[in-house]
Amino acid sequence: MEISQARSSFVCLLLLLLSMCFVPCVFSKSPRPISDVEIRQKKSECYGDIESGLWGWQCKSSAIAKENCALRCLSPVCYQLIYESDPLEEGEKDLIRSQEYKYCMYKSSLGESLEGVRGIF
Repeated sequence: MEISQARSSFVCLLLLLLSMCFVPCVFSKSPRPISDVEIRQKKSECYGDIESGLWGWQCKSSAIAKENCALRCLSPVCYQLIYESDPLEEGEKDLIRSQEYKYCMYKSSLGESLEGVRGIF
């Protein structure tokens, strides 16, 4: 009887864990887009994580490495879309990709498709 109860508890726990895999998809949509204040706050938290070593030594190796890691931390999906194939380089100020990244975050926060974000500006 105890084995049956333990098995039942295990199955319930497993189902709960599996259902949690789908929760981020449901809750990722928001009725309003992410604000500039929220972006700055989250980016500041990312810098803190980088400084504390959570992102590894390579993210602290230079200012540009830190910035690339912060952008990846802020929005992995937008970083992958906009910067991953051509990361920022030392001294580079890429205003067009910066705007694309911000627009990607805006669309992503609303749960909208990111198709066409790259190259829009």
